[in-house]
Amino acid sequence: MEINQVHSGNKGSFVAVDDDFQLGEIVYSMKSDDTLVIEHTEVEPISKGRGIGKSLVFKVADYARVNGLKVIALCPFAKSIFKKNEEIQDVLE
Repeated sequence: MEINQVHSGNKGSFVAVDDDFQLGEIVYSMKSDDTLVIEHTEVEPISKGRGIGKSLVFKVADYARVNGLKVIALCPFAKSIFKKNEEIQDVLE
């Protein structure tokens, strides 16, 4: 599985793919130059339970760290992953 970022203007997504099949996606927007807002996380039903959603949230956290961004998790799933994993809470606004 690989996770690719698609970004255009102030919106974007991180997409998990395997053999050209989309497994899941996190959709975000930029609230400001230094704040990313996770709006929605979706994993294909056939892929649920494999940790794909969690991997997407961790990818966003890594991206935020590298780019000096803070994250607001509006998505309930992403919010729960941040709450359960202290090692990524440093990027939360």
